[in-house]
Amino acid sequence: MGRSRFHGEIFGVGTSSGVRIVIGHWTRSPLGEFTDVMIQFSGGHRLLLAPDEDVREFVTATYTFDDVSLTPVGFTRVGDTVSVNTDDLRLSLRTGRSTALGTLLAMVPSTISTAPWFCRISDPIARVVLRGVRTRGSAGNDRREYYGAKHQHRILSATASWRGEDLGHLTPVTPPVTFGFGSTPAAPSVTSITTTIDTP
Repeated sequence: MGRSRFHGEIFGVGTSSGVRIVIGHWTRSPLGEFTDVMIQFSGGHRLLLAPDEDVREFVTATYTFDDVSLTPVGFTRVGDTVSVNTDDLRLSLRTGRSTALGTLLAMVPSTISTAPWFCRISDPIARVVLRGVRTRGSAGNDRREYYGAKHQHRILSATASWRGEDLGHLTPVTPPVTFGFGSTPAAPSVTSITTTIDTP
């Protein structure tokens, strides 16, 4: 069995057009530093925006999409403002204070909160407290996946457009996205996280 660990952040936002966007910004991973974007449109169509073939191959072996686009993915952060830009997507969001959950997570040593055994323990709690959220589960190709959250902050505002069309104002991530076994929290947020993936 092989084990891969991805350290970074996951941003989850909804828009009044019904489009939900999940951004993974990974600062340390077996694939180096990269950003990928998962989009689920109002009709349910699921799209992955991947910066290169290696990311595309790994992510599509773990999650389920209806379509994939290879495109440069730019990620910038200035203060509390984060911008993500691709050929078709323009997204700018502003982060705020820690959530109540984020404050609790920060009290747990990261060596514990990111350990797969802790994710197994926290999964039943996450299912009840955060609708659609899971901290462990079965991914594609018989992979096992564990989400070890270390901190969480609110997302206060967001502007987004797709191929020049405005996607509307910020809303909760509802209905939950269906790329894998779990969704991001419904409340727009950014979670500092270590994702562990075990492959057979």
